[in-house]
Amino acid sequence: MNNQFWQDKRVFITGVAGLLGSWLAAELVNRGADVVGLIRDQDPKSLLAGAGGMNKIAIAHGDICDYETMERIIAEYEINTLFHLAAQTQVGIANRAPMSTYETNIKGTWTVLEAARRNPTVKGVIVASSDKAYGPQTELPYREDAPLHGEYPYDVSKTCADLIARSYAHTYELPVAVTRFANLYGGGDLNWNRLIPGTMRSALRGERPVVRSDGTFKRDFVYVKDAVNGYLTLAENIDKPGVVGEAFNFGMDRPISVLAMINSIIAISNYPDLEPIILDEVKHEIQDQYLSSAKIRKVLGWRPQYTLEAGLQETMDWYRAFLDAVS
Repeated sequence: MNNQFWQDKRVFITGVAGLLGSWLAAELVNRGADVVGLIRDQDPKSLLAGAGGMNKIAIAHGDICDYETMERIIAEYEINTLFHLAAQTQVGIANRAPMSTYETNIKGTWTVLEAARRNPTVKGVIVASSDKAYGPQTELPYREDAPLHGEYPYDVSKTCADLIARSYAHTYELPVAVTRFANLYGGGDLNWNRLIPGTMRSALRGERPVVRSDGTFKRDFVYVKDAVNGYLTLAENIDKPGVVGEAFNFGMDRPISVLAMINSIIAISNYPDLEPIILDEVKHEIQDQYLSSAKIRKVLGWRPQYTLEAGLQETMDWYRAFLDAVS
């Protein structure tokens, strides 16, 4: 990454209080950027709040679907680079209440992009899609030229957002690139229904972790610090050939079953003999999902710097300190 690139750059992050947004904002501040973050609902337990990050960036309160708010922020802060991370990310919530997921993930995307294209200071937009945008595929790992055809609500919302983002590049020449990351993890994720945070909390408390599926589902995972590296690398090279209007997979290229992930976490806890509780009650989720990161390695040379073991150890250390502090 280019450490001088971000000096005095004006950066707007939607979803700044989330896991990725918090880590990305902190790194950008360290690199000298002037960061503006969008927050809809303020959570005092978020990593951004707990680490004092809100004192280091400008905070704008509003809804991602409110066009006037998005245009005001981009125009008044004269934004150069925009990271659109805001989304409803919970698959279970999307299945139970799809309307809010569609509203946030689809309308929110075109609202941000429309505001960005009307402001000439914007030189780069990075939109967060997901490996879920691919939907079920007959060939694994997923590659960027595979058709996008999500079937379940969250997957559909990401398929639509992905296509909309790239349409703004091809139709309006807005400098947009799309990221499709594998499952992110790292310290600061307090969504305990997710696999890694929930398992780590259970293991640290000596409680048996609960598996919603049968444990055989395969996924790829990326440590949040590697994800931040990926976002910055893409934004720094938005003007390079083969970047604008393109989507890029980011992953470890090392799929692992849910049960194997849980056992890896248990092994580095203080209770290595814990046995998971397998509920086998998951519906409307794809059995196996994992990516090929060959394109981003070839085009921009990105590759993860953390092994799964190293990333899990740092994450476990974070949760141990967090839970000790709140107990």
